[in-house]
Amino acid sequence: MNHLTILAPAKINYLLDVIRRRPDGYHDLRMVMQRINLCDRIEITLNDTAELVVTCGKNGVPDGPGNIAWKAARTLLDLAGTGQGASITIAKNIPVAAGLGGGSSDAASVLMGMNQLLELGLSDRRLMEIGVTLGADVPFFVFKQTALAEGIGEQLRAMPTMPPAWVVLVNPGVHVSTAWVYQNLQLTNRRQLAKLPEFFSSIEDVCAILSNDLEDVTIPSFPVIEEIKTTLLRMGALGAMMSGSGPTVFGLFRDQSTAEAACATLSERGDWFAAAVETL
Repeated sequence: MNHLTILAPAKINYLLDVIRRRPDGYHDLRMVMQRINLCDRIEITLNDTAELVVTCGKNGVPDGPGNIAWKAARTLLDLAGTGQGASITIAKNIPVAAGLGGGSSDAASVLMGMNQLLELGLSDRRLMEIGVTLGADVPFFVFKQTALAEGIGEQLRAMPTMPPAWVVLVNPGVHVSTAWVYQNLQLTNRRQLAKLPEFFSSIEDVCAILSNDLEDVTIPSFPVIEEIKTTLLRMGALGAMMSGSGPTVFGLFRDQSTAEAACATLSERGDWFAAAVETL
């Protein structure tokens, strides 16, 4: 086999606590991360030319060595040592730089796909170790479970089974720099970390843990985020929050029809991206 097609899912954060700034400039975090079925489509084809080509054709996503998926493929090709190359095409459905982990998911999918095509037999744990050198969220997508993520995001534990939910994503199309958000975050007078429940019996239980420390930075500068949260709640969402460092906001809905109706209304705004998806 020399060809593989993979779907790379996006993620949302049910919880994002920023605990402390580390000496290396990163931050220690506590996150509850959930995959959703908004996916990029990745085509990988091995070749014997030793050339590695990654193409996407999406604004804001570099082709070639600047792409995190290229780095993932290069790492495994070098590890295999067979002299082979690969052609990788990424069809982006996940908005770029949106707090949804699209680039990290692409890289994780390429690691898993190349591992299979090259018959390397690397364990998921080993792929996660390689993944964290590429990006903090990459190991989560190799983990393939709803997770409590700690450290910079690489320390993962499976969460109790979560009730399935419909999710409406709304991205207002503004640019929010992740580096800017963390640089402007104030960590003084931290509240006590909320205790996470042992099980989640309903979507209301999930909504009870929704929290994102980064909203303290983004909402004052980008009030449209608060506007979207309010709109989603008015349209029937049981809870709404910004994902990651934004600017995407998600709302949790109990049923498909309410979620899709809200999405249809929000999509009428030409400057907002909206999608109704399910948790995985």
